Amino acid sequence: MDLRRLSSFLAVAEEGHFGRAAARLFLSPPAVTAHIQQLERELGTALFDRSPVRLTPAGHRFLGHARGLVDAANAAFEDIAGLATDDDVLRVGVMGHGSAELTPAVISAFRHLRPHVQLTLEALTFTEHTSALLEHRVDVAFVRPAVTDERVTVDVLTTEARIVVIPARSDLAAAGELRLADVLDLPFVALPRHTPRPFTDYLYFTHARGGEAPRPGPDHAVTPQEVLMSVAAGRGAGSALSSFARFYRWPGTVCVPVVDAPWDHSVLATRTRDRNPDVALFRRLARSLAPRFASGAGPGGAHPLGGQQDHRDQGDDHADAGPAAGGAVGHR
Repeated sequence: MDLRRLSSFLAVAEEGHFGRAAARLFLSPPAVTAHIQQLERELGTALFDRSPVRLTPAGHRFLGHARGLVDAANAAFEDIAGLATDDDVLRVGVMGHGSAELTPAVISAFRHLRPHVQLTLEALTFTEHTSALLEHRVDVAFVRPAVTDERVTVDVLTTEARIVVIPARSDLAAAGELRLADVLDLPFVALPRHTPRPFTDYLYFTHARGGEAPRPGPDHAVTPQEVLMSVAAGRGAGSALSSFARFYRWPGTVCVPVVDAPWDHSVLATRTRDRNPDVALFRRLARSLAPRFASGAGPGGAHPLGGQQDHRDQGDDHADAGPAAGGAVGHR
């Protein structure tokens, strides 16, 4: 039985609302609805009355089973993740260019300190803001922006100014800087409907729009490369952190600072209850090395944080990272 469908069932049962359940799971309402419909077909019975949303008798009976199955699966994941052997694997997810130059430095430092651990890298799309982590496909993830979810712990690594990516032939391309009022009416490259809301809000400057959706371009994208292809063809615009301009030099595109947009973060995301010592070390290395690659602070030096912050072992960061960090920086 698919754990994603069970998670959607439990969220709808607890929230009493498909929309709130979708927001809690960082899924779109249609995705949650599809999960419930698939589960109902699998069980051969309706689990919810739809108007208002409430459990049917079969749904009430299934509720305890679903909780038991999800709890058992989570316990199994955590039990196996806690085992440390010479065959350990640490799976690192990276969205786009991650946390810029800091990402390879942390990976290099970890490999120096844990040479016996097999480290694998997985490229994450915009739709995998937290899902790859929560589905145990990766153990740590360099993503943006920060997430507020009790299941996820975030360590803020960089705080950067925002830029907009526009066609080189655009009338705005020659501007040395832009303001939000200049860019909100641009046609932005569209994202799939199941993209997590925090990422769409970040990409589209949703707060500055008063919650309104942007004017959509004709193309969809789930990777920076797809955004850049659409922008270069003059079919849309994108946005990013300022470090994006250093990593993606694409003919036909221009990156322009948006000077009045709030600064935002790249973060390292991990599962809140993960007891894997390799994950703990990776987090400490990232926190210890981050100041050496700092892009600056936000307005007034503020660092508004999202998600579940965990500052344990901060005093040990430099002791763990010191010798390896020097090697990592020296070999970039």
